[in-house]
Amino acid sequence: MNELRLIRLAGGPADQGRAFGRATADLVAHNLEIYFKRFLGETYLDRAEVLRRVDRYWPVVETEAPVFAATVAGIAEGAAQPLPVVAALNLRYELLYAEFSRLGQAEPEYRYPAGECTAFAVLPETSTDGHLRIGQNWDWIPDVAGVLVHVTQPGGLRVLCFTEAGIAGGKIGANSAGVGLVVNGLVSSDDDWTRMGRPFHARTWDILCSTRLEDAVKAVSAGDRACSANFLIAQAGPLGRGEAVDIEAAPRGVCLQRPRGGVFAHANHFLEPERLGISQPLVEERLSTYHRCDRMQQMLAAGSAHGRIAPDALQAMLRDHDGLPESVCRHPNPRLHEPDRYQTVVSMIMDLHAGRVLAAAGPPCANAFVEYVV
Repeated sequence: MNELRLIRLAGGPADQGRAFGRATADLVAHNLEIYFKRFLGETYLDRAEVLRRVDRYWPVVETEAPVFAATVAGIAEGAAQPLPVVAALNLRYELLYAEFSRLGQAEPEYRYPAGECTAFAVLPETSTDGHLRIGQNWDWIPDVAGVLVHVTQPGGLRVLCFTEAGIAGGKIGANSAGVGLVVNGLVSSDDDWTRMGRPFHARTWDILCSTRLEDAVKAVSAGDRACSANFLIAQAGPLGRGEAVDIEAAPRGVCLQRPRGGVFAHANHFLEPERLGISQPLVEERLSTYHRCDRMQQMLAAGSAHGRIAPDALQAMLRDHDGLPESVCRHPNPRLHEPDRYQTVVSMIMDLHAGRVLAAAGPPCANAFVEYVV
């Protein structure tokens, strides 16, 4: 049994960052060690090259996302780490995924894992209690240290979210305005870190700090993007009402999709790549993304067809082992090299009407869901 560390933060961005850094200094140091090894082992970027790229990128972040940048600087101070290495952690999505794309196109046999996940949405009309729920299994490096963060913003908005220790804000979560977010990593032929727009983790934090769905959508669609990603965003309305929108974001455009039949599932591939004019450099192991997405959609559709979907049924879906080890509840694949053996690191279900979050630390088949209040 594992349980996520819960960190409570308040104040301005720098104050939040310093408090986060102090509370997780041990985990930040751990994640820095993990990621610098990954940069070299997975994408052949040594420490000097990573920091050279950060030196070019970080001034753009300070200009385009000053609140995020101030939080990162606070984390570095609080964790007693140099700002450039903590900045590298916060740019790890762009640094890694751009190389996944480049190497995947240059070397057809290059193998990289389909990480970051299987996500879903259940609209109020298909749930037993009329509540809007979203959730996901976040599949990534087993050794990465994740935490839950509860933030009270100066204006009173409360956010409960999951992040990796050392990464500002959050990437999966919900707020007191009924907005919630789940994400999927995507790789496209257009991904390029030198585009240097607002980074992925700055956008996810902007979404989680939005009080209106339309503002959350703009946080994805506005400005340049270096790398592709999928954002499934929802907002609860009065009981029995709510909206969800899925945004497949490539560097040069976005594609919006809505749930059909009151449910929606997404994994680590574009559902409509032709609308964005991109190709996807996939290898055989990444075909698991198609299985996970189809399996989740089938389970959701079956639950809806046999009546409305109960909260407990969603937990069972996230524990599903069809296609094991690369199932919805994902486990390390012994056929792959050790660095490529990803697993479910956290499993989350968010009730956006009730403002409650269920989170399991690790594969949910072996770890209980714990309830938290936004």
